Amino acid sequence: MYVDNVGMIVAFVESIKYVGHLLPVAFLRVFIGYYYFNQALLNMYGKFLTQPNLAEDIRSFLPNSSAPEWYKLFLEQVVVPNWQIFAYAVVAVQMVIGGSYIIGYLVRPASLLAIFLAVNMSSALGGPPSDVQSTFLIVLHFTLGWLGAGRCLGLDYFFYKRRRGIWW
Repeated sequence: MYVDNVGMIVAFVESIKYVGHLLPVAFLRVFIGYYYFNQALLNMYGKFLTQPNLAEDIRSFLPNSSAPEWYKLFLEQVVVPNWQIFAYAVVAVQMVIGGSYIIGYLVRPASLLAIFLAVNMSSALGGPPSDVQSTFLIVLHFTLGWLGAGRCLGLDYFFYKRRRGIWW
C-alpha cells in the first residue's frame, strides 16, 4: 500500500517531465473543473433543487426551440413533471465532472459526460446548437478528452503507466 502511494506521487511528478507539453491544458482542465464544481455547489445550496426553475426555463423555451420533436416531447412529458429528479441529476453530474477534472482522474469518461450535459442543456435551455458559447464548451470538453488532459498533473498518468488503455 505504501509503495503504491509513493509510486503515485512519483508518477505525478514524472508527468510534468514526460507530458509537460500538456501543462497549459492541465491548468485549463483544473480551471474548468473548479467552475463545474463551484456551479454544482451553488446549485446545491441555492434554489435550484427546491424551486422548479429548471421546469419553468424548459417550459418557456420549448415553443421557440429548434430541437427535434421527440426531444421536445421527452422534455415536456418526462423532464418537466419530474424536474426535481433531473435537477439532482444535473447537480450530481456537475460535481462528478468538476471532481474528475480537478484531480485529473478518468478525464476521458468525464469529458464524454460533460459533452452530453452541454448538448442537453443547450438543447433544452439555451438556444440552437450553433450557439457560439455552447459550441465552444462542447469543443473544449472534446479537446480535453481527446488529449487525455488528466495525464499531466493528474492521477491518470499513474494509471496510464500501469495499464494502458483508452480511459487514461
